Amino acid sequence: MTAATEAAGGPLPIEDYGLIGDCTTAALVGRNGSIDWLCWPRFDSAACFAALLGRPEHGRWLIAPCGPEMRATRSYIGETMVLETLFETEEGDFAVIDFMPTGRVGSSVVRIVEGRRGRPRVRTHLTLRFDHGSSIPWVTRLPEGDGISAIAGPNLAVLRAAVPLHGEDFSTTAEFTVAPEDRFPFVLSYGPSHRPPPDAIDAEAALCDTLAFWRAWSKHCTCHGRWRKVVMRSLLTLKALTYAETGGIVAAPTTSLPEKLGGVRNWDYRFCWLRDATLTLVALMRGGYYEEAKAWRDWLQRSVAGSPSDIQIMYGIAGERRLAEWEVPWLPGYQGAAPVRIGNAASGQLQLDVWGEVMDALRLARDGGLASPGSAWALECGALRHLEAIWREPDDGIWEVRGGRRQFTHSKVMAWVAFDRMIRDAEKYGFEAPLERWRATREEIHRTVCELGYDAARGSFTQSFGSPELDASLLLIPAVGFLPIEDPRVAGTIAAIERELVTHGFVLRYRTESGADGLPAGEGVFLACSLWLADAYAMQGRWDDAYAMFHRVLSLRNDLGLLSEEYDPRAGRQVGNFPQAFSHLTLVSTAIGLGEHGPIRRSSERKAEGKPPESQSVSAKPS
Repeated sequence: MTAATEAAGGPLPIEDYGLIGDCTTAALVGRNGSIDWLCWPRFDSAACFAALLGRPEHGRWLIAPCGPEMRATRSYIGETMVLETLFETEEGDFAVIDFMPTGRVGSSVVRIVEGRRGRPRVRTHLTLRFDHGSSIPWVTRLPEGDGISAIAGPNLAVLRAAVPLHGEDFSTTAEFTVAPEDRFPFVLSYGPSHRPPPDAIDAEAALCDTLAFWRAWSKHCTCHGRWRKVVMRSLLTLKALTYAETGGIVAAPTTSLPEKLGGVRNWDYRFCWLRDATLTLVALMRGGYYEEAKAWRDWLQRSVAGSPSDIQIMYGIAGERRLAEWEVPWLPGYQGAAPVRIGNAASGQLQLDVWGEVMDALRLARDGGLASPGSAWALECGALRHLEAIWREPDDGIWEVRGGRRQFTHSKVMAWVAFDRMIRDAEKYGFEAPLERWRATREEIHRTVCELGYDAARGSFTQSFGSPELDASLLLIPAVGFLPIEDPRVAGTIAAIERELVTHGFVLRYRTESGADGLPAGEGVFLACSLWLADAYAMQGRWDDAYAMFHRVLSLRNDLGLLSEEYDPRAGRQVGNFPQAFSHLTLVSTAIGLGEHGPIRRSSERKAEGKPPESQSVSAKPS
């Protein structure tokens, strides 16, 4: 963080935050002891702490030394989502233990201050601002005298504290001394304002219960290879991004963290993308989490139910379809990156690839025993009839461009995947289906992509038909079984991406200077794309290159093992929404695959050019 930003009380670098959550919502806790982001009561609700996208007056909760600290270190307590930050000062040391209790009615944030050495002075400074930092609540003392109640419109928050509190400039503050072995609990709970205040929580009992919950969950992990710690931390992060009531997993708990520092590529990711479906199922099932995988499959099936023409690329955490996008004028944005956006207009885009992702995911669910074989078959057949009618149309593509629709090559490849997976399930389970027509369409799509999506002069597939531009999504062509890794067109595409999209050792999605996305040029390298290249290397038997790329991505994780969507190699900063589910999902897949010395793939290697693979497997070793 720059000196100017620090002096102004602005947010920390993205990588300086940690995540706590209760599987209904989540908070970001800074290395400085400040909770700068929390939406209540759900991931997609309005924020009550929005300092992450502005300044402290937009809402935060600080617990930190009164004077300057010498050092602050932090870690999760074992394989849990309970965060401990140790502050070392000249006067002494103390820890702040942060967590959100799970499995309770209502949502709370618990912070326990524990003395370790000496008698340091500690301060807490709570600034509640509902409605994304715009509503100052009416604050009164609790009748019991142990805290305060804050109300604004439909929102109620209650802070119960073990030290005396007082008001100051529309905030609630306290200073106190911590001796060794002292433990001072602070509990902030949310509830609707038309109901009685939330009941008091025993902080110590809640800590024991929350540690037990996460430890019990972690024990189910079936990954015990060399990358277990990497996989486990990513799976814990994904679990924390799960909305327990419906099984939906948000792409990130944040909105508008910029893909380019100071830029306008700022989007709301607090929703569930269909594109994540297959990778989510692979990661959860390979990790041993079939209950979560089934809940995700159920969310997926409920969300896409209805008219096939109405299928969206993303939904709300309960399957909501209306995700209207608007800009927040009173928030200046993360370190000045404006605008701040709520909602996501991409929900109304046409993206043909999602049909392939959905069919692939439902096939994995059948193979994994997450549902009866015939479950959702009628729904899928209806969707495929719709895709038959529209697959030739231009679309907005995997990257949700806002520069106009094109004939994106990856979109057509995934349309092929939709037909391929449906044909396979019909053949395997004996489902009634127009197989001859589906096979003919599958071959037509394959032929069209190979004729129009491939540039023979360059020896590479391209981002869209007739375009010279490259796209990292083309790395998925062998992974989904469209062509075998040995095909010279695949090898040429990987080589072209190495030449033109690899920068500072990582992979760009595409060259934003082309203007295809309709936005100003410039963004970070994309972490999932970098892992896709690692997988492609492994499929080619280039193990040294695969491990080198994998380790480079691992090196970008913060001290808590968390990754954002992108990385700015020039600034040395994580960028984009944080932590990003897609980055962690891909990391799990690559880690397990490399741990088995063979990349996780969604299809077996093809034995003959131009023919679909004979069977699909979650894991395959190189031949």
